[in-house]
Amino acid sequence: MRCACVENARKDLLMAAFEGRERLYFIDWLRVFAVLLLVPFHTGMMFVRWGFHIENTEKSGAVELFNGFLGIWHMPLLILLSGAGSWFALNHRGPGGYLRERFLRLVVPLVFGILVVVPPQVYCERLAHGEFSGSFLAFWPHIFNGVYPEGNFSYHHLWFLAYLFTYCVLALPIFVWLRPRLKRPEAFAWMKRPVALLALSLPTGIVYSVLLVPYHGQQNFVDDWSRYFAYLILFIYGFALFAGDAVETIQRWRRLYLLLAVVCVFSIKIMEDSGLQPDWGYNPHFILLFTYRIFVAWCWMLAIVGYGRQYLDFSHPVLTYANEAVLPFYVLHQTIIVVIGYFVIQQTWGVAAKYFFILILAFILTLAAYEFLIRRFNVPRVLFGMRMKNQRVRNLPVTSEGPS
Repeated sequence: MRCACVENARKDLLMAAFEGRERLYFIDWLRVFAVLLLVPFHTGMMFVRWGFHIENTEKSGAVELFNGFLGIWHMPLLILLSGAGSWFALNHRGPGGYLRERFLRLVVPLVFGILVVVPPQVYCERLAHGEFSGSFLAFWPHIFNGVYPEGNFSYHHLWFLAYLFTYCVLALPIFVWLRPRLKRPEAFAWMKRPVALLALSLPTGIVYSVLLVPYHGQQNFVDDWSRYFAYLILFIYGFALFAGDAVETIQRWRRLYLLLAVVCVFSIKIMEDSGLQPDWGYNPHFILLFTYRIFVAWCWMLAIVGYGRQYLDFSHPVLTYANEAVLPFYVLHQTIIVVIGYFVIQQTWGVAAKYFFILILAFILTLAAYEFLIRRFNVPRVLFGMRMKNQRVRNLPVTSEGPS
């Protein structure tokens, strides 16, 4: 009995050493790049035909093409990486500690953002549409007058934090059940097969396409269940893929995934330009198309993870800084874009001049706000989901910084 206890203890120590031996820097890099891409994306939303809080009169086909491409895989990739962050977080704290940490990092900035960060966006929108006149201080008490879009109360781009926290709560029992099983070398070995990894898109695609007809809202807890449950599956996938060490297979087959992603995204564009879109409703063509679109997004995610693992798995002082900045940057960026955009779209400049002026100035001001108003002071650090200065941090294999 004593020998068995000693052997079990030795195995636990070896597993702990295995889990902490490698810091997966490429996950951090991919998360940082994904958040930075939100600046050109949300700047571009003023110049497309899909509708946004602030809109330029003249639209841009080039910006629409760029935003459409990002829209295929961008937010799903952030969800996937967030699931991976949960795997590493649970390796270093229990379920209770995990939920507490997620609450501080997601719910606190969400509440603060709803009350302070988002209202300037709604204010600018009401001014632009002639629905309010007066100062922002006069407008602020009206944020409680109904739920957006009819009213003014909204979380706008912070929907991601709201969704993500509910995913952490809902998926935690699954993670607790999966965690010891995924540590066994023989467990879920099928996830290390390249074709099996591609097949993982099917459950997500079927759920999304089946729920899309009745529940195709925009980032809310009322009628956005198609996106909500598809993202929940991706969140669990992120946990399982990195826990099951499938990332090595993804890296090895990255060229195949990239080839499929490129070919498939062009096929979608051809279908759109040829008018081959199906009728809205429950028909085989509709289900197949939207299941296929999820497959295309999944190919892009696998390709990006594979190339990230190949070329971005290294540390750098820039990454250390960016990891801490990424969540405040995410919370702030859209408000700064909308406020700048409100004034810029009233000018007579061309689309390109407006777009790049907003993009560059928004990036500079968001980074400056983080550096001089948030990073140096404990109260704003906590409100934006950061740890307090000089708080002792354990050296995790991958950080949980950022919207993860």
